[in-house]
Amino acid sequence: MNILTDTHCHTIASTHAYSTVCELAAEAKNKKFEAIAVTDHGTALPDSPHIWHFVNLRTLPQYINGVRILKGCEVNILDDLGGMDMPDDILSKLDIVIASIHHPTYKPKNTTDDHTLTYLHVLDNPGVDIIGHSGWADFQYNHEKVLTKAKSLHKLIEINSHTFSVRKEGADICRNIALECKRLEAPIVVSSDAHICFDVGNFNGALKMLAEIDFPEELIVNTSFGKLADYLSVRKNIR
Repeated sequence: MNILTDTHCHTIASTHAYSTVCELAAEAKNKKFEAIAVTDHGTALPDSPHIWHFVNLRTLPQYINGVRILKGCEVNILDDLGGMDMPDDILSKLDIVIASIHHPTYKPKNTTDDHTLTYLHVLDNPGVDIIGHSGWADFQYNHEKVLTKAKSLHKLIEINSHTFSVRKEGADICRNIALECKRLEAPIVVSSDAHICFDVGNFNGALKMLAEIDFPEELIVNTSFGKLADYLSVRKNIR
C-alpha cells in the first residue's frame, strides 16, 4: 500500500521534537511524498510553541522542495465538554487540525462513557478534521458511537503508527478501532506522528496491522494528497 501524504509531523517548535520544517520536507522529498502536515502541539502542553507560531504559519510557503506543506496543529483536548487549547478563529485558518488527548492536559475520567462524551463533543467543533491517536489504554471510549459520529460529520480517525513503536500497550486498541472503522466504512488517515525527520512516512506498524485485518485501501484518505484534499473540501480548500 502506497501512502503519499503524512498528516501528522512535529517540528522543533514542539521542543520534544528534533527537526525543522525544511528537514521534514527534505525527508519527504527523498521518500517521494506529495505532502506533509506540520502539526505542532497546541499551547497547553508544557513545551508547546506560543500561539504566535500558529498565527504565523501563513508565512510558510505552500511547497518546499516540491512537497506540499499543510499548515496545521495537534490541539489538546482539555475537558469532557470538548474544550481545546486553541481559539476557533485560528483553527478555522489552518489547513488541517488534529484533536488529541494527552496526559498533561486531560486526566483520565471515571468511565468509558466519560471519554466517549468527550470525543463526541470534540467532533462537534467545526475546526477539527481528525481525532488523533485515540488508542490510549487510559482513555478508552465507545468506538461505535464515536466513529459513527465522525463518519456522519465527514471527519477522520487517525491510525497512528507511532503507537506501535512507542505506545505499544495501545496496539490492540488501535486494531479494534480499525476493525470498527472497517465495519462502519468510516474513513481513516494513517500517520507517522514523526518527532524527527527520519520518521516521516514511517507507517510500518500501522500498515502491518491494517494488512492483517484486510483493511480496505479505499477507506484510507491520505494515500494521495488529492484524495485528502477532496475529502476535506467539504469544510475547507487546501489545494
